[in-house]
Amino acid sequence: MNLNEYQQKALETAIYSKQYNIIYPALGMCGEAGEVADKVKKVIRDNDQEFTQEKKTEIAKEIGDVLWYCATLANDLGFSLEQIAEMNYEKLKSRQQRGKLNGSGDNR
Repeated sequence: MNLNEYQQKALETAIYSKQYNIIYPALGMCGEAGEVADKVKKVIRDNDQEFTQEKKTEIAKEIGDVLWYCATLANDLGFSLEQIAEMNYEKLKSRQQRGKLNGSGDNR
């Protein structure tokens, strides 16, 4: 499935008050990203840095939750996921062409 197809399917399960558009998915995305990081941390702490297939699958499921929030947030902002992906690619390609992939700041 492509990104826009996924976004439409994700929106079928988006049940939150429209008064919290943008806010709810933005906060949810942060929480889920934290869960991704926490699972990676626990592999380092508890599994001697061994990323078994089971651990990778657990992390992948959390990435899916991040993607759901990305899809709903993008929609709340008026963008498709494919538009977001294209904008991001163009930004990174421009940085690469100008030798600005390293460093910090949004407008490099």
